[in-house]
Amino acid sequence: IGQRVLLVDVDPQGNLTIDQHGNRRVIRLEKDGTETVLADRFEGKRLNSPNDLVYRSDGTLYFTDPPFGLPKFFDDKRKELPFSGVYMIRNGKLQLVTSEFTGPNGIAFSPDEKYLYVGNWDEKKKVVWRYEVQPDGTVRNGKLFFDFTSFPGEDAIDGIKVDTAGNLFVSAPGGLQVISPEGKHLGTIHTPQHVHNMAWGDDDGKSLYLCARTGLYRIRLNIPGVRPRT
Repeated sequence: IGQRVLLVDVDPQGNLTIDQHGNRRVIRLEKDGTETVLADRFEGKRLNSPNDLVYRSDGTLYFTDPPFGLPKFFDDKRKELPFSGVYMIRNGKLQLVTSEFTGPNGIAFSPDEKYLYVGNWDEKKKVVWRYEVQPDGTVRNGKLFFDFTSFPGEDAIDGIKVDTAGNLFVSAPGGLQVISPEGKHLGTIHTPQHVHNMAWGDDDGKSLYLCARTGLYRIRLNIPGVRPRT
């Protein structure tokens, strides 16, 4: 692809959807190897640097757009948008979901898709928020779900994944933090290197693959993250 990639997901048709962090756009990799640009500008201005993404079951794509792919981050002269947005692409149209985060990063749905979780990469405000998702894909009633600011560790919030029971696995200070659907801290998974993002895998959906800077790890869990393959 030739550009720094932050996250890859698969659309309902099985095509790879890629956040090209360095190229400041979201693309779909077609089966013939060509690229289709899904989003690169909002209201005529270039996106910052798309970071994380997730699909809703109806095919609506949500992604976060902090400025971390720009060499000078918030102070980079190439930054065209005055905010860091969370967006959705619905029926081919790019729409702003919210612009209230400093550095929106990890993003995930609850199993029933009633809630959208968004993590904020900010050294002074390491939080995960939860929104109510409306039938048209928009969100409302955003509320603080969990605050990691006081947790020991230098890292802020990165990737988020949710298992079939609704538990959140959050790349956060101190390790991979596990939070119940009610917002209770259940425990911490410690790994040789700090985990930045995750993906569910294996036929039974009980393996969580963990991506660190120079290592890929796997941990087996009791509850599947995705429904087992049939």
